[in-house]
Amino acid sequence: MKLVTSAQMRELEAAAIAAGTSEAALMEEAGLAVAQESWMLLGTLEGRTILVLAGPGNNGGDGLVAARHLYDWGADVVVYLPRGHREPARLEELRARDIPIIDAASDDPGGAALRDRLAAADLVIDALLGIGQRLPLDPADPIAAALQALAGARRSYQPPKLVAVDVPTGLDADSGAVDPLAVPPDMTVTFGLPKVGMYQATGSDIVGRVQVIDIGIPKDALESVPLELITSRWLRSALPARPSTANKGTFGRVLIVGGSARYRGAVVLAAQGAYRAGAGLVTIAAPAPLPDTLAGGIPEATWLPQPATPAGSLPGETAIALRNEWRRATAAVIGPGLSLDDDTRALTWALLPDTADCPGGAVVDADALNALAEFDDAAQRLHPRAVLTPHPGEMARLLRTTIPEVQRDRLGAAREAAGRFGCIVVLKGAHTVIAEPGGQAALSPFASPLLATAGSGDVLAGIIAGYLAQGAEPFTAARLGVYLHAAVAEAAAQELGQAGLVASEIAARLPRVVRDLTAS
Repeated sequence: MKLVTSAQMRELEAAAIAAGTSEAALMEEAGLAVAQESWMLLGTLEGRTILVLAGPGNNGGDGLVAARHLYDWGADVVVYLPRGHREPARLEELRARDIPIIDAASDDPGGAALRDRLAAADLVIDALLGIGQRLPLDPADPIAAALQALAGARRSYQPPKLVAVDVPTGLDADSGAVDPLAVPPDMTVTFGLPKVGMYQATGSDIVGRVQVIDIGIPKDALESVPLELITSRWLRSALPARPSTANKGTFGRVLIVGGSARYRGAVVLAAQGAYRAGAGLVTIAAPAPLPDTLAGGIPEATWLPQPATPAGSLPGETAIALRNEWRRATAAVIGPGLSLDDDTRALTWALLPDTADCPGGAVVDADALNALAEFDDAAQRLHPRAVLTPHPGEMARLLRTTIPEVQRDRLGAAREAAGRFGCIVVLKGAHTVIAEPGGQAALSPFASPLLATAGSGDVLAGIIAGYLAQGAEPFTAARLGVYLHAAVAEAAAQELGQAGLVASEIAARLPRVVRDLTAS
């Protein structure tokens, strides 16, 4: 499913108008859809009271169209205008039906009329502000007073249901930022395509159920949108085939380079992720004596013990020892469990060009990313089939900026990094972002605190490498890994709640989640 920014949505609406659909017709389609979804949410309209909070612009116009339809279908409808409305003709259609219209200017300073109507309402339609709103909202604006009254009603003993038009008022449609005045709806009826901010933290927490409505945007215009939400339907079409005639070589060999005395288990977690994703063989290059202590934890893996530095990590010379291994591997993971020191910097610098001999590509993770961030020639050393998997702190180092700047525009940061380094970038976190150098990007639909646990990223790196080993293109492998990694947490939440999932369980639960998703 495609996602759009507010600017892109305006371009799509302009394309629809250029194709012969009038702005009035777009508003009619939108308002009709809001009315229909409101009816379905209530179940019946007979004897039901609906309050429409209508702003001054197009979002308010959509609400007025909905008010007209709901009245015609038998509901008792009241319209409240905090700031009037710029289209008198829309209001005249309502007055001709004797629909009560209350202007905030005629209400008493305490908003008694609004509070009374909210108390009597079975459902409220938030048509105050749409995708053009700018945060923060002005506390002195009458719209703010309306939102405060609405919030009070939603906290009452018998709260009205709430439907938001296109986006909830107080949500930035691009960044997902949420104003303190925003009131979370039961449902958001959005038009054309979902907005990016609905799938960004913290916006995803307040949109309720999202219903996407076709309002007549040309299909070719929709297909040109460069951002998508990863869905289970796409996943079922993208998973590598598992032929019954296969052998372990069919599904590729993953080479994992990492480990240190301090971070011993990371390479095992990455290997578990790769195996559970379906890789046929996994080989781990780690400093001795780690293989002696860890081999029992993953007996399926083969090991390439390497001389260790005094600090218990891999020296730069490991790159020479592994030079012939890349041709034997199909895909690789570099970085799990490494420590950031001069040896790791030397190792990462030397290893990266050698991954060109690994046909599936290489996932670069953890301290290999931190080392990469220090190289002036980082982009030149990376193969185009590389997949970088930074968390926000690592991304800030890669882009030489701050974590708040990365988090302020996660999609922009991922796209910038993909363009700068010439490869796929996976920016981890709530609603993980995957970007490729040409500008295409994808968002995970999930945000789960269960994934905020040590080793979770190591498992993800292994899962992505597992799909690379099976022949998936890097952008596809990254999307598969991100979606399934988070889908495991979504499924586990039904059993565990929001805490208690450990990284090794993510890998162990993965095959069952894949089975369930592909069976549905």
